[in-house]
Amino acid sequence: MNKLLRAGLVLSIFALTGTSPPETKVETVYDDLHGSRIEDPYRWLEGSSAPEISEEDKDLDRRVSDWTDAQNEHTRSILDGLPYREVVEKRLRELMEVGHVSSPAMRGTRYFYSKREGDQAQAVLYLREAAFGPPRVLLDPNTMDDEGLTSLSWYTPNHDGSILAYGTHWAGDENTTLYMMDVESGDLLSDTIAGKVRTVFWHPDGSGFFYHRLADVENPYSRQIKYHILGRDPAEDALVFEQYKEGPLATTWGPYGFVSRDARWMVLTYWTGTDSNDIYAINLEAWFEDGTFEMVPLIKDKRVTSSGFVIDNTLYLTTTLDAPNKRVVAVDLEHPEPENWRTILAERDHAVLRSLGRAEGMLVARYLTYAHTQIELLDLDGKSLGELDLPGLGTASLSTEPDRTEAFLTYTSFNEPRTIYRLDLVNKERVIWERPDVPVDPELLSVKQVWYPSKDGTRISMFVVHRKGLELNGDNPTILNGYGGFNISRTPNFYATLFPWMESGGVFAVPNLRGGGEYGEEWHQAGMLENKQNVFDDFIAAAEWLIENDYTSPSRLGITGGSNGGLLTGAALTQRPELFSAVISAVPLLDMLRYQHFLMARYWVPEYGTSENPEHVDFLRAYSPYHQIKPGTEYPATLFTAGENDARVHPLHARKMTARVQAATASDTEQEPVLLWVDRSAGHGRGKPLDLRVRDVADQRIFMMWQLGMLEDLRAKTP
Repeated sequence: MNKLLRAGLVLSIFALTGTSPPETKVETVYDDLHGSRIEDPYRWLEGSSAPEISEEDKDLDRRVSDWTDAQNEHTRSILDGLPYREVVEKRLRELMEVGHVSSPAMRGTRYFYSKREGDQAQAVLYLREAAFGPPRVLLDPNTMDDEGLTSLSWYTPNHDGSILAYGTHWAGDENTTLYMMDVESGDLLSDTIAGKVRTVFWHPDGSGFFYHRLADVENPYSRQIKYHILGRDPAEDALVFEQYKEGPLATTWGPYGFVSRDARWMVLTYWTGTDSNDIYAINLEAWFEDGTFEMVPLIKDKRVTSSGFVIDNTLYLTTTLDAPNKRVVAVDLEHPEPENWRTILAERDHAVLRSLGRAEGMLVARYLTYAHTQIELLDLDGKSLGELDLPGLGTASLSTEPDRTEAFLTYTSFNEPRTIYRLDLVNKERVIWERPDVPVDPELLSVKQVWYPSKDGTRISMFVVHRKGLELNGDNPTILNGYGGFNISRTPNFYATLFPWMESGGVFAVPNLRGGGEYGEEWHQAGMLENKQNVFDDFIAAAEWLIENDYTSPSRLGITGGSNGGLLTGAALTQRPELFSAVISAVPLLDMLRYQHFLMARYWVPEYGTSENPEHVDFLRAYSPYHQIKPGTEYPATLFTAGENDARVHPLHARKMTARVQAATASDTEQEPVLLWVDRSAGHGRGKPLDLRVRDVADQRIFMMWQLGMLEDLRAKTP
């Protein structure tokens, strides 16, 4: 664990702080899970939201809060007291104050986009009356509260850009309220809709819109689709469809309704799992006329995912049905039987179709090929119009509208800042629309994609990024970051805040683990449910490859991950503690035998399984990090983080895991501490103001630098 290297520095740090982890009372609860006795020594740290805890226990939440405060104070005393903290934070702030701009939403001659500049806490919503016209502020969340905790969640202009619907939330709680604005005057309309509102589809005449909300914000399984008429009391909004209240589909992600531009058709997807959804077509002319909502099933009761959009009466359906890498078929909604479907775009063996868009007279297909983006243009019958030339091997998306061939390309890579180009899809010529002026030299970096075998022999790809000319001597500080779940792909991205790390000789590695979406639905399914251990094996094999190929060593290797990635690093911590010197597990799931009881976590049962199912309990228990901690083990230094307002992953996971690892570790906790930081003003990560984001990145970076010996390197170089 590199103890000798860090001993002198660590001792000086603790001489300054003089703190040790707060003691945590053990109050063991025993569960019987299908005949197995499960011990839980820190159940009380779940707080009063836990089903078994009586609401009459008035002191419980105060005890949890006091314990959390003590852990936070301990963590701050260490992280804030580390040498060079101010230097690191100053450099990170310089990089994080670089502006960020979104691709614009095009409506008529108007362009709507968000942008954060300099030291602004939150992004501001702007309007341009022409693509390169002068910007006008439409909405500035920075003026809405003194702490900068109010953030813009989404915005959707109507078809002619005269009215804007938008949503804001506070302190990362994601409980979005919808507001309306007259774009010309900037005046707010009286229409306000609460209930975690999102996904607005306007009627073409601008008189109303369909939207999604929760009937009860305390119940994440109460999704509704409603229709609002401007100026009418939202209490009178028509209920179009709502999540099933009973049965196996009652606690899935539920319904999403996508409405055609002419508001004649709705394509309703009802998610039955993380790798499956039913899909229906609804003729909205009948609904507008007399309230008839006839759901015509297109694909139902199959383990496939599908989505689509409508042009006239044709649904362009993207589906994994008989095509794990996805294909596109044209469905005549007047005659939707499968025998009438036409293949527009066949499945490709070595490219995964990630999205299909539309522009005037054409389709836009975005593929992942070996974890980087390719974009192809096609006519409406699927004939290729050629690939779109991209600046390099990176990650790209294209913002289009069906009434024009004008488009905006967003492109980034590890050595290319996020840049937005304006182009015409006919001649394909592009010009830079917005590009941040980042105070780093992208030419500094070497970016490689390597392949390595996992435990079962499966070949896994990984991006490895470092300074050009780096000596592979087995002694380079390395951050290995991963996710591996929910069909989410890890592709090249620009991380400005990692440049100081790599400038100082650090390595950054991102493997494309099973469970992700880089190589299609089969790749996803190979890392879910009973196959979840594959994800951890892929990640551990990545660490071993980096060591075997002389990039680093266990004493110089740290791992990071958030959310499902926090579960990943938690599992790696318990399965191979000797392989790493530092672990960061952010907003993690860690108690996999009880996770489904809290917040919206039943959404994820199709991905992970549930201990309520006797067929799942063995594989969940086998990797559940909280249940795999072994007393007397030398665990590496670990930082757990959580958000008090997290609506997705309950902070109880980080609390309980911290307590258990602190009690179990045989490591010298002055050199390899187990720390917890619960942010009282944050949720799962969205909407954090700049100052809090700078603090969080500085916390994680200084922790890694300390544990991987980079502070010693700095001290050796400092006169």
